Amino acid sequence: MKLALSLLLLTSIAFAADTPAKKAEAPAKKAPAKKVYPKNPPPTVANLKYGPAERDVLDFWQAKSDKPTPLLFYIHGGGWMGGDKAGIAVEPFLKEGISVVSINYRYISQAQDVVPPVKAPLTDAALALQTVRSKAAEWNIDKTRIGASGGSAGACSSLWLAFHDDMADPKSSDPIARESTRLYTAAVNGPQTTLDPKQMREWTPNSKYGGHAFSKAGEFKNFDEFVAARERILPWINEYSPYALVSSDDPPVYCLFGAPPAIGQEQKDPTHTANFGVKLQEHCKEKGVSCTVVYPGATDVKYKTINEYLIAKLKEAK
Repeated sequence: MKLALSLLLLTSIAFAADTPAKKAEAPAKKAPAKKVYPKNPPPTVANLKYGPAERDVLDFWQAKSDKPTPLLFYIHGGGWMGGDKAGIAVEPFLKEGISVVSINYRYISQAQDVVPPVKAPLTDAALALQTVRSKAAEWNIDKTRIGASGGSAGACSSLWLAFHDDMADPKSSDPIARESTRLYTAAVNGPQTTLDPKQMREWTPNSKYGGHAFSKAGEFKNFDEFVAARERILPWINEYSPYALVSSDDPPVYCLFGAPPAIGQEQKDPTHTANFGVKLQEHCKEKGVSCTVVYPGATDVKYKTINEYLIAKLKEAK
């Protein structure tokens, strides 16, 4: 009996030695966090089509007022690759008598037939703004008091509108095309103020953002390839970089950043660094344009938040 048990034990050990060890199960991947958007009242007008593309829609919330109201024109962020118009909390503005529009627009991935692809989200924003102005009487809007806002790519789009010459075509048979694209102000969070890789690398050596704005199907696989292509695409860079468009007749702007600047030094978040802000501010000062830049440690800050600035600016006495 003892012999039998010994043989059984040896057989079990041998079998175990010949059996591959079972691989430890990989930990279950966490599902991506679901985006939580602000809870807003239902729009006065929801998903109004302003252009032919599927994402060319906007929402409008009308503030209660006996006279035409100022308007916040919100452009969501997401690298022109994601995001949604639901990202703005509208009630702080409605309570102050400021109406709100929030837009969607074509992603770069949906505009690979456009040259350069970034033209699509930017010109969509301009068309949406013209469409809103065409509704001024119907929506009780003061079309001379429109301030744009957004974060990251939405901030870049807002500044592009602020500094771009008027894109209105007064001779057009289309009444929307005859409307102005000029802004009263813009107040933005973490903007890319230039899409010039040479400037970005000089300001922030570890810059890595922007090539996708000008490339199709991932033509620029890294930032070095973007830099190498700079001379070839420089006309596009100058057309779609807010910095390159600043002129003396532009409206005041406000830029908010989460960390202080350090020009010429690598940044923890090079895509949203305050280096973008202080260099724009220098340039605006040369052109005689008001540019407020706020970040931790900034001095003489009158408005600590974008909302404070926008509400004060859009409601200021004429």
